[in-house]
Amino acid sequence: MDCYKLYVDAAADIPQELVKRYRINVLPIPVAIGDRSYQSGVELTNDEFYSLMDEYDGIPVTSQITPFEFEELYEREWKAGCKNLILILINSKGSATYGNATTVRKAFYEQHPEARDQFTITLFDGASYTAGYGYVAILAAQKLEMGMELSEVYKLIQEQLDSQCIYFGMYTLKYAGKSGRIPSAAVFVGEALGIKPIMKLYDHQIITAGKARGDKKLIKELLKMTLSDMEPKTPYCVIYGSDLAARDELTEEMTKKIGYPPVYQFQIGAAVAINAGPKMVGVRFEMRHKK
Repeated sequence: MDCYKLYVDAAADIPQELVKRYRINVLPIPVAIGDRSYQSGVELTNDEFYSLMDEYDGIPVTSQITPFEFEELYEREWKAGCKNLILILINSKGSATYGNATTVRKAFYEQHPEARDQFTITLFDGASYTAGYGYVAILAAQKLEMGMELSEVYKLIQEQLDSQCIYFGMYTLKYAGKSGRIPSAAVFVGEALGIKPIMKLYDHQIITAGKARGDKKLIKELLKMTLSDMEPKTPYCVIYGSDLAARDELTEEMTKKIGYPPVYQFQIGAAVAINAGPKMVGVRFEMRHKK
C-alpha cells in the first residue's frame, strides 16, 4: 500500500479512542464564545463546551478552516513524502471549509507541477455533520488498514456519503432559536406546548421532518421515523450530547427493535451543539434503497 494520510475536521466528532486506533488525523475547527476563541476538539472537551454554552447568553460561532491552514497542510504532507492525502470534510453547504480545501489544492498543483504524479490530494464533501461523515472516515480507515485498494476505498467513501442520513431530536428549541434556525415566535409556542422537533439531515440539507409532544415521546417518534427509512441489516450509530440517559435509552430501544447494537456512539461537538443544543439524541443510518 502506498503511503496515505487520512484527515477529517473536528466536526466529524470521531471518538478519541477511534482516532488513535485508526490513526485518523483531525483538523481543529475554531469556535468563538464571546470574545474568547477555542480550537474545537483540542482545547475543550465536549462537556466543557456544553458548560460554556449554558453560561453564555449569546450565540457561539464556529469558523471555517482557512485556506492558509490547508496550504500549510498540503506543503507539510508533500515534504514529508506522503503519496496519498485523503480528506473527508464538513458539509460544503454549511461551511466554506471544503471549498477552501478545493481552491488551495488547485493552487498547490500550480505551484508544484512536479507533485501531480507523486502526491495525490483527494477531497470528499462530507455532506453532513458529526457521525454522518465521521462514521465514513472510520470505515475508510479500517479498509485502508486491511489493504483495500485506494480506488475501492474512494468508491466506498462516496457510496456511504451518498446514502447516509441522520434523524435527531432536540429537547429544547432555545439554541435553534438563538442561531436563527427556528423563528423566535415558533420557539415560544413550541416551548409552551412541549413540542420537540425531529430534524432530518440528508444530502447536505437539514429539514424539520417530524415532532413529538413531550420528552417521553421523542425517542419513540425518532425510532419510528428511523426504522421507516433505514436499510435493513445495516450498521447504525447513535448520536448524543449531554444527556447520557437519553443516549442509553435510544441505544437500548434501537437494539431491541432491530436485534443488534450501534457500531459506535458519537457525542456532538461545537458544530452541532450550537444549533441543536447540548441535549439532543439521534441516529446515523443508511437510507433504504429505493425499489
